[in-house]
Amino acid sequence: MTTLDLTSAVVVGGLFAVGFHLLLQRSLMRLLFGFLVLGHSTNLLILLAAGPPGRPPVTGHGQDKASFADPLPQAMALTAIVITFGISILLLALVYRGWLMLGHDEVRDDVEDRRLGESEHPRRPGDAAGEPGETPERTTRETTRETPGKGEER
Repeated sequence: MTTLDLTSAVVVGGLFAVGFHLLLQRSLMRLLFGFLVLGHSTNLLILLAAGPPGRPPVTGHGQDKASFADPLPQAMALTAIVITFGISILLLALVYRGWLMLGHDEVRDDVEDRRLGESEHPRRPGDAAGEPGETPERTTRETTRETPGKGEER
């Protein structure tokens, strides 16, 4: 393994780490940037796995077949670029729509999911989330009044 191979592996690993870190953020723009960084790092990984650069393409003129460059990783990288571009445009449209509708791009906690999670896994005494015997907080759904059905008065 040469120094260039080791440096390339560290760079690709760092790009994957940065991409996953950005994907786990609550901001939708950071999620988009994380996806873009992951797409670029995947392209670099595919091209690094193809072997050493500088070999000639397949020409078919009596040369040794082992001396040709493998076209499959290059085709896979081009396909990955197109897929990354398409999904990035979709994510950008969703981020823009969320910004227009809400005025910010932060993803909020889902109170209903938290309530369902607490009902499936009740707190045990000594948990860090609360003291023994403490009841969970009431959610907005429990505190709001039920809407009347057909034929009922308000």
